[in-house]
Amino acid sequence: MSNRIEIHETAFVTSTYRASEENISKDIYAKLWNNKKTDQWIADYAETVSRHDPFLHCLRNRYFYDKISELAKQNQIEVLINFGSGFSMYPFLLGEDLINIEIDKPDIVQYKKKRIQELQSNGQLPSREIHYIGTDFNKDYEEKLISEINAIKKDKTSFILIEGVLFFLNRDDTKRLFQLFGKIQNSGDYVGSVSYTEAIEEVSAFKKLISFFEEKVVPNERFEYQTISNSFYHNIEGYRLEDHMDCFELAAKYASHKKQMDREEVLDENMYLLKKQ
Repeated sequence: MSNRIEIHETAFVTSTYRASEENISKDIYAKLWNNKKTDQWIADYAETVSRHDPFLHCLRNRYFYDKISELAKQNQIEVLINFGSGFSMYPFLLGEDLINIEIDKPDIVQYKKKRIQELQSNGQLPSREIHYIGTDFNKDYEEKLISEINAIKKDKTSFILIEGVLFFLNRDDTKRLFQLFGKIQNSGDYVGSVSYTEAIEEVSAFKKLISFFEEKVVPNERFEYQTISNSFYHNIEGYRLEDHMDCFELAAKYASHKKQMDREEVLDENMYLLKKQ
C-alpha cells in the first residue's frame, strides 16, 4: 500500500467516519463506502493526529442533516446543492421529493455516480433525483457551473452545503465561491458551511494534522489550508448568519453521555448557517 494519500481519497475517510456512530450521524448508508485501505488510513491517523475525528464528523453530519430536514419539511427548500459532495449520502437520508445537485472533482463524481447506480440496481439504495456536476474549484469554473446549476434548479428554493472543502482552498477561491452562491440563490435560500477558526492553529491536534498532510498528501496535489474567522461569515454580502455551533456545543447537544474531550486533542470545526437576504 502507498504511504501517501491523495486529497480526493479523504472522501472515503469521511464516509467511514460517518458510519462509525450511526445513532449520532443518522447516516445509515455511509458504511457502503467502507474498505480495508481506508480503515488502515484511519488507524494511522487516529494514532498520529486525533482519535476523536470519527465522532466529530458524525456530529457535523447530524447538524446539517437536522437543519436540512427541518427546512425541507417546512417547504423552505426544494433543491440541495452539495459543493464538494464527496461520498456523502444526504440524498438517501432526506425526503425523496428533494432535488439533489452534487458537485465535486470530475473523477469523484464519475466514480460516485457509477457506484450509486450499482447500489440502486441491487436494492441497497432507494431511487432519488440526483444530478452530478464535475468541476475544479481551483480553476475558472463560475460561468459554466452557474449555467449547469440554473438549468436544474431554475427558480426553486435551495440549500447550498459546503463541508470539508474550504480547508483546502485559499481565501480568494473562497470569496469566489460565496460570490457564486449569491448569484445562483434567491432571497430566503440557505448556505451551510464548515471551517476552522484561527484559534485552531494553536491546538496540538491541528499541528499534528498539518504534519500528517505534509507527509501523506501526494506531492502533485494542490494543498493550501486556511482558517476562517467568525467575522467572515458576519460580513458576507447578501447573507445573514442564522446559526453557529462548534463541535463542543454539538457534542453537548447530541452526545451529552460521552466523556468530555480534551481540547488539545480535538480538531474543532465550526458549523455556520447563512440565509440569503
